[in-house]
Amino acid sequence: MPLLEPGPHALRPGGPREAAPDRVSDRSATGTPEPLRSDLIALLGAGKVLWKVSDLVKYASDASPYRFLPRVVVVAEDVDDISAVLSYAHGKKRNVVFRAAGTSLNGQAQGEDILVDVRRHWSGITVLDGGARARIRPGTTIARANAALARHGRVLGPDPASAIACTVGGVVANNASGMTAGTTRNSYRTVSSLSFVLPGGTMVDTADPAADELLARSEPRLCEGLLALKEEIGADEVLTARIRAKYEIKNTNGYRLDAFLDGTTPVEILRGLMVGSEGTFGFLSEIVFDTLPLDRRLSTALLFFPSLTAAAAAVPLFNAAGALAVEVMDGNTLRASVSVRGVPADWAALPRATAALLVEFRAPDEAALEGYERAAASVVAGLDLVAPAASVTNVFTRDRATINGYWKARKAFVTAVGGSRPSGTTLITEDFAVPPSRLADACEALLELQERHGFDAAVAGHAAHGNLHFLLAFDAGAPADVERYAAFMEAFCTLVVDRFDGSLKAEHATGRNIAPFLEREWGPRATELMWRTKRLIDPAGVLAPRVVLDRDPRAHLRGLKTIPSVEPVADPCIECGFCEPTCPSQDLTTTPRQRIVLRREMLRQSDGSPVENALLDAYGYDAVDTCAGDSTCMLACPVGIDTGAMMKGFRSQRHSPREERIAALTARHFGVVEAAARLAVGVAGSLGDRVRDPLLTSVTRLARRVVRPDLMPEWLPQLPPAAPRALPPTSRAGAHAVYFPACVNRIFAGPGGRREPSLAHSVVALSARAGRPVWIPDDVTGTCCATIWHSKGYDAANAVMANRVVEAAWGWTGGGALPLVVDATSCTLGIAREVVPHLTEENRALHAELTVVDSLVWAADELLPRLTVVRTVGSAVVHPTCSMEHLGLVERLRALAGACAEEVFVPDDARCCGFAGDRGMLHKELTDSATAKEAAEVATRDFDAHLSANRMCEIGMDRATGHPYRSVLMELERATRPARATHATGGPG
Repeated sequence: MPLLEPGPHALRPGGPREAAPDRVSDRSATGTPEPLRSDLIALLGAGKVLWKVSDLVKYASDASPYRFLPRVVVVAEDVDDISAVLSYAHGKKRNVVFRAAGTSLNGQAQGEDILVDVRRHWSGITVLDGGARARIRPGTTIARANAALARHGRVLGPDPASAIACTVGGVVANNASGMTAGTTRNSYRTVSSLSFVLPGGTMVDTADPAADELLARSEPRLCEGLLALKEEIGADEVLTARIRAKYEIKNTNGYRLDAFLDGTTPVEILRGLMVGSEGTFGFLSEIVFDTLPLDRRLSTALLFFPSLTAAAAAVPLFNAAGALAVEVMDGNTLRASVSVRGVPADWAALPRATAALLVEFRAPDEAALEGYERAAASVVAGLDLVAPAASVTNVFTRDRATINGYWKARKAFVTAVGGSRPSGTTLITEDFAVPPSRLADACEALLELQERHGFDAAVAGHAAHGNLHFLLAFDAGAPADVERYAAFMEAFCTLVVDRFDGSLKAEHATGRNIAPFLEREWGPRATELMWRTKRLIDPAGVLAPRVVLDRDPRAHLRGLKTIPSVEPVADPCIECGFCEPTCPSQDLTTTPRQRIVLRREMLRQSDGSPVENALLDAYGYDAVDTCAGDSTCMLACPVGIDTGAMMKGFRSQRHSPREERIAALTARHFGVVEAAARLAVGVAGSLGDRVRDPLLTSVTRLARRVVRPDLMPEWLPQLPPAAPRALPPTSRAGAHAVYFPACVNRIFAGPGGRREPSLAHSVVALSARAGRPVWIPDDVTGTCCATIWHSKGYDAANAVMANRVVEAAWGWTGGGALPLVVDATSCTLGIAREVVPHLTEENRALHAELTVVDSLVWAADELLPRLTVVRTVGSAVVHPTCSMEHLGLVERLRALAGACAEEVFVPDDARCCGFAGDRGMLHKELTDSATAKEAAEVATRDFDAHLSANRMCEIGMDRATGHPYRSVLMELERATRPARATHATGGPG
């Protein structure tokens, strides 16, 4: 369906536009050419081949400054698909690039021919040996793997700042390390075994005792060649010494030639070569890691210095004291970090030369941590610190919230600095390493080099390991700016190699930006050995050409992407991909990053081009309709880009004046709408499943075709029965709070229907039982949090209800004298935050006097301490909703569930369910996709209770798991109900 109805051109930018030099050409408007499209569909099936131009564009960008349009995208489901694609590429002389999270900073996840998505169907972790090892599939994020390992007190060695988004496969393929990995905890040192597919289709499991025998049988030439190279390298003492020296500091530039020194058999050599090979030697289908102890005791400080060189000079002192992490941030980084939620605003006023060190000690026990803190105090006493650290007596803290805030600022380096770059400029992220003892000199030299070439770059990095990162911004569409950047790179590579004998790539892997400079660092002899290794393993050159090895001295200037300005909310986006794992539609249509990538391509096009038209046609469903609008992308984005709000804005633009009037009418007469909805649900419930579900499904589908799928909900068989007509009786006298039952809880009953107390009856009973009675206003019916209209972009209707509910709440609470307790977290979020921009000036003043309290907070903080639990269940699984994430209520949910159950389980794959109010009824495929992984995790065992605190999300989880989810407050009422009490009823029918 086109993006906008009835105005299909509403998203076209106004004013004249010139096509950008890197725009997708008109010949690509029809997508993947023939016979490539038909060949792959015949080989793999239509569902695994993405061929529309919108599909190709959304995969053309990653976190790097490069942009290459693939000819086709294959969503591989298993190793057989991988083998089939490789075989096809061999036969047709085509190229293949594997892409997982797309967080690569140097274009490793981009291809110009066949691009294979190995994220969507490749997640999963199996914990082995009590956590000592873990078998992990390549599409699993580092954060997801560590969440599973944390239960066993273990953690992976690599810890990149992008752990929330980057995948294990990508981390191993790039030998990415992070804050603490250094040269001893990275993938090369901690991978126990690998399973991979070679370019010719041969599958290897390095843990198989017969692996070398099997490989010799299937790939004799490869085995002979690897052993010959091993012998040649080992016989060259000068080269051997050089290789060993290069890996004494962090180095991911080029192939791991030390694999020939460390491995004794072809399989062992391949195991080493695969790490850091950037997808050019094969596909990693499974990785087994040796894990490390998760030292949970932390002591951390953020120390401010008068200059970057002064900070760097202190690094060896903290290293000697035993610090596991010493991170440096220069003044530009500190000032840019102010855009990150929680970072002190006064950082913006820090003197330009100020720099900071983030120092952390980790220990397994109290005695060890105290020893570290004594050593750290001795170091700090001799430092010349500046405010604010200089004014603090004890600069080290164990407070987790404070520590998390420090790390949040540090990990946001790329996104925060990138978000503050001049509009329209492209961001280059580089990293290099020098011996830690020379870090101060390297900092000084880097700053001088940047100034000489007209760059005011930001610098941060893993100072403990001599590893610095810096960011440069320039206009990729301006030839003069590109040449200025080229001149800087020449000088930079000469500086690092000739002056410091450093690594041009410390942890981001070679990539397209450093490939032309590989020989500058390694010299002709070692570089030629790398070329020979590539030709030996991939003789047809099928995998990822030009990613690691490229003889073109200007290859790093090819494919640079322009960044056209789009909607202001999205302009700061650097396409890092941190948002993607949180997105409910990530496996269905598009992610937040891809929504912005597609929008930018529209802006690159000349007005009315075939490509722009094709993108607009696809954008309506792929981007706008299937966005849950939950804004969890904003939580994941270090600079808070709310792509959900952007999509709601587009929904608003597509509405006709008539639709806006009808929506406003429903808001003004919501009492009638609410009663009609409850009646309709009640009548539907009286029909019986066999009659009701087919009938109402057919009727609503017909109505969707007549009206519009994004406006007319579809009947779902899992919808619960109608709630009781009457709310429980309460009294204003003596009430400790005003209780606002959300409209969804006034329309739908709980999963038990009339067989159990309603949520409203449960909240009233619990509050009375705890001596904190609540009052439900008589005129609560017909009021709403306004989210129904807000989520669809109906601005006028949203404003009507937003102002009505605030005015009513102000009156109910006596001008804010009593708190307003809301029993659905999404509604709490709506009333507490989302209504504010739509209020009149007078009502904003009223809103400021209100205290809006979610029922989870009310129950956990006010009721639970005054209640006695008399019965519990054995186990409960909980579903934290996206609104709980926004409001910081997940721990309250866990605490309440913990009062009702002996064991509480929060699925590692718990995410927004995508139901998003009624969006799960408008596009049920969104909820099906969003809940698939969480449902699979829940299905691995039996639970006695399935709990949440938002009715529509509970309905979504009912559909996903086949188990009835209910409010944790209903379970708490049951758990604390006196043994002598009779079963409460749901109230009059």
